[in-house]
Amino acid sequence: GGPRPLPGQEVSVKVLGALEDGGLVERDPRLIFVPGHGDVVQALELGVPTMQPGEVSFFLAAFPYAYGRPGSREPDVPPEAPLLFEVTLLEVRDGPDPQPLPPAVRLRLGSQRRERGNFHFARGDFAAALRSYRLSLRALDGPATAPPGPEEEEELREQRVKCLNNCAAAELKLGRAEEALAACEAALRISPDNGRALLRRGQLLAEQGRDAEAALDLRRALELDPASKVIHTELSRLAKRQSRPSST
Repeated sequence: GGPRPLPGQEVSVKVLGALEDGGLVERDPRLIFVPGHGDVVQALELGVPTMQPGEVSFFLAAFPYAYGRPGSREPDVPPEAPLLFEVTLLEVRDGPDPQPLPPAVRLRLGSQRRERGNFHFARGDFAAALRSYRLSLRALDGPATAPPGPEEEEELREQRVKCLNNCAAAELKLGRAEEALAACEAALRISPDNGRALLRRGQLLAEQGRDAEAALDLRRALELDPASKVIHTELSRLAKRQSRPSST
């Protein structure tokens, strides 16, 4: 009984997911998500908003609405596998984003959405991945009910940097170099010695012909990771380009 979930509301569901042969691949006694945010497979995104609290539903999902053509390692789902989901809608409540949240809840939401972004990225859906990463940042940067402790503050900082690096990777896959560069710079404002952001910004600056700035980033990245073959290759390519005689 009760109203169905409205756009932007958060739901809690109990989920069981099984293969056609009956093998159980997914069991979550309390999965929390906001439909439309891309945090779960499409079968749940589309199906749960049709339910009322307390209702139990079965959704037979063709593979595009489950784990896609490649399947999944975690959970262990074969390629192109349809799934049968048993879903119980436990609770519907207002979405968490506009509300002040404890730091631990912000971290949970941020991690959940970043991991969902990684899921989309691995399957080549870079626009969906970027959407999930941005939602993760929104959760991490949202209002808090209390100041985070030192450990929570450090974890929030690390998660922001991971999300921004992931945003940069997704922007590059979408062919948006300027947006990728902006994401790298945002990550470096939080963590100036983040090797991943330094390397990617160095590569992007080199592509723009800003060789001196690129060299600074790449040399600093090499100091942090002297064994990186990628950084050595980038610096070597940059040095060769700089050593060529200019045309007159």
